[in-house]
Amino acid sequence: MKLTGKRIDGFLKAPGADVVAVLVFGPDPSLIRERVAALIATVAGVPPDPFRCTELPALALRNDAARLVDEAAALSFSGGRRLVRVRDASDALTAAFNQLFAGAEAGVPGLVVAEAGDLAKRSSLRLLFEAAPAAVAIACYAEDAAGLRTMIRETLAAQGLSVDGDALDFLSAQLGANRAVTRAELEKLSLYVGSAGRVTLADAMAAVGDSTALSLGAIVVAAGAGDFAMLDKALETAFAEGASPVAIVRIAAQHITRLLQAQALVAAGKTPDQAMMSLKPPVIFHQKPAFMQQMRRWSRQRLGQALDLLTDAELACKTTGAPALALATRALLQIAHAARRGDGPQ
Repeated sequence: MKLTGKRIDGFLKAPGADVVAVLVFGPDPSLIRERVAALIATVAGVPPDPFRCTELPALALRNDAARLVDEAAALSFSGGRRLVRVRDASDALTAAFNQLFAGAEAGVPGLVVAEAGDLAKRSSLRLLFEAAPAAVAIACYAEDAAGLRTMIRETLAAQGLSVDGDALDFLSAQLGANRAVTRAELEKLSLYVGSAGRVTLADAMAAVGDSTALSLGAIVVAAGAGDFAMLDKALETAFAEGASPVAIVRIAAQHITRLLQAQALVAAGKTPDQAMMSLKPPVIFHQKPAFMQQMRRWSRQRLGQALDLLTDAELACKTTGAPALALATRALLQIAHAARRGDGPQ
């Protein structure tokens, strides 16, 4: 069974006894870790009871499928449900999980949590979990714009804070590439604001400036300027910090969209500086010179072509099964080449 949206949150808080295994997968490793940690906390407690939580190496299960069944059927010495964690799951484990589900009707007291990377839609393991009545498949993708804004509001609300509209716009533009970093930055912001009860744009700009956001800003600046050395370094940093390829492509698309908005304002009669200053959220201070330069470098037609390229790249990351990191990097390199040549991306 495939879970999406709010059903995921409900399941993480109360996984039914009829579910014997959960597959948590996708291109966002920080969201995978967060959801697996939530399941462990629900089933085995915080900190997890060592008698109710065990881990099996995926490699061992390839040659011993029965071990997975035995571990899932074992009872805890301390009582309560037992959780079996399997990292680095892949299609090589499809037979082992098929054997587990075959005996599910007889009753399996434990819960198996399998973690995997970005499995293609045709993945045999993914298809098995989506089809099996006793299984749940949870995909972990970077938050879309609406989902990110909701997460920011809810996280701040849990700390007793409301957020101004322009502050929410700014936070949405700066965060979201890495789920764990986003939560850490919002916690830092909550401490910064304290008991004021409301997050303003000034608060958000003063408190939020994580290294991932800075490297993501460097990516869009470098791609738009045709600076290959800077782009390569910024991509390496962002991927090392856990930023997902889809999130990077989206942030680049947001940057292109803001350039298009600024150019539309210029066409309506504003000066380039006035157009840039009118954008919400505002352009970060240290990026203003590069943003202004790119407004002059790129025509509206070429920006439209670049936006189409990034839209296609995001779709390919989600649907083709090709390595998302390679697809995102190629799209950004194409934009950088176009910036160097002075024409549209090819």
